[in-house]
Amino acid sequence: VQLQASGGGLVQAGASLRLSCVISGLNSRKNGVGWFRQAPGKEREFVAAITWNAAYTYEADSVKGRFLISREYAKNTVYLQMNSLKLEDTAIYYCALEKGGYLRGGARYPSTYDFWGQGTLVTVSS
Repeated sequence: VQLQASGGGLVQAGASLRLSCVISGLNSRKNGVGWFRQAPGKEREFVAAITWNAAYTYEADSVKGRFLISREYAKNTVYLQMNSLKLEDTAIYYCALEKGGYLRGGARYPSTYDFWGQGTLVTVSS
């Protein structure tokens, strides 16, 4: 299983970016996907997650109302639309996959996920 995250870049505060996570090497669509981020000198933190059927989505309080997670089955891709970016959103963003599909271990916990992508850097400047 491979997860390829992309879409990061350098933007000004207030701008938008859309991250993509392309999933390959799986025959089943029944997987949950989460986005995490890690800023320099800080621990990895949960950003957002979505169940396999998109019936449930979860967002961290720090991004609620600004970030939106979605998925497109035809492209085996999960997106993270990031709006109204702030300086504190600067981090490496990772996508992760959970094989069960329902995130039963808790969407916010890294231990819930079975596979991780390599990360994409988002830098927000003033």
